[in-house]
Amino acid sequence: MKQSLFLLSLLVCSVMQAQTVAQLKEKANQAADRIESKTIAWRRDLHEHPELGNRETRTEGIIAEHLTKLGLEVKTGVAHTGVVAILRGGKPGPCVALRADMDGLPIVEKVKLDYASKVKSEYNGQPVGVMHACGHDTHVAMLMSVAEVLAGMKNDLHGTVKFIFQPAEEGAPDGEEGGAPLMVQEGVMENPKVDVVFGLHIESNIETGRIEYKPGAFMASSDWFHVVVKGKGSHGSQPWLGIDPIQVAAQIIEGFQHIISRQMELTKAPVVITVGKINGGVRSNIIPEECVMDGTIRTLDSKMQKDVHERMKITATNIAEANGATATVTIDTKTLVTYNTPELVKQMIPSLQSAAGVNNVAEREWVTGAEDFSYYGTKAPSFFFYLGGMTKGNDPAKAPPHHTADFQVDEAGMKTGVRAFCHLVIDYMSSGK
Repeated sequence: MKQSLFLLSLLVCSVMQAQTVAQLKEKANQAADRIESKTIAWRRDLHEHPELGNRETRTEGIIAEHLTKLGLEVKTGVAHTGVVAILRGGKPGPCVALRADMDGLPIVEKVKLDYASKVKSEYNGQPVGVMHACGHDTHVAMLMSVAEVLAGMKNDLHGTVKFIFQPAEEGAPDGEEGGAPLMVQEGVMENPKVDVVFGLHIESNIETGRIEYKPGAFMASSDWFHVVVKGKGSHGSQPWLGIDPIQVAAQIIEGFQHIISRQMELTKAPVVITVGKINGGVRSNIIPEECVMDGTIRTLDSKMQKDVHERMKITATNIAEANGATATVTIDTKTLVTYNTPELVKQMIPSLQSAAGVNNVAEREWVTGAEDFSYYGTKAPSFFFYLGGMTKGNDPAKAPPHHTADFQVDEAGMKTGVRAFCHLVIDYMSSGK
């Protein structure tokens, strides 16, 4: 009899807790609706005034002012211009981190908007336009809104929320450190120690209202390589008197592609090697002494990543040697594989479904794009997902890609992102983990 009463009391407590969680999520939904116009206004202001990585001082000030007014514990100047804020709930529980990136890109905007960017700046010594061509303005606006929503129910939260506004996700200027690696190095995942971290990225080719994710390896690592081929100069009419580094570079490029097609187990995970820049010579009838190449490597498996690095060095060195030239290869790791902790993904999918609707949440294939959110995942279980930013009914194949002058997103998708972050926090804190 006593055991039956005990089980019954547990059942009652469980039902009451579920009702309380549902009420909190509905409260968050209503707050997200009320704040939507403010979310859009923030986004448009940030879009009109983009800033490059490690230079986001205006953005930093707007974020810090808002979070301070909400009563959060705010720290600025993290990893140059980052902002970290802490919201302590009314009840004990885990520390949940939410991250948004802040920086724009060196691109001149072509989209005809009332709030289009006209900002000019300098990037690595070159004059450039600046544009939020990857949606980071929406990420900041959404997380500012999430902070306001959760601050309004802090007494009901079982734990602590850490808001991470990160600069330089697109990479720091030459000669500078920045981004997530520097944020982690400066202790953003400590004091209080983060138990779990969530992030999202708006996507121009996914319909608004939809969320897509993948357990395990989701986004690729990003390595940048630099190859210097040294030969022997000659007159263009007498190549036999020299060693043509441009011709050797062409063979090396072909050799790199053979690594992918003939040496990598592509059924295990995809690999991409792209030469994006090649520079050699100054005149059509002069064979130069040197040719330089730069490019990127994308992998979705850490062991394959190391293997590719070694094969590229061997391939370039041996091809050059066979032609009487020399080649040196240097590789700089920019991001790690963005890995979604499978157990966490499984646990939190219902939260995304409650925010967007069961039919609007779907698993997808891995992505060869990269994200430095991956570094936070080295310190705590992590979950990164895609949020729809394309107008419903549009053709995804015709959506302007990220990192282009025509990039744009439908602001109607941001409310789903605000709800998703709030539901993740409420559910994770209520899970007792």
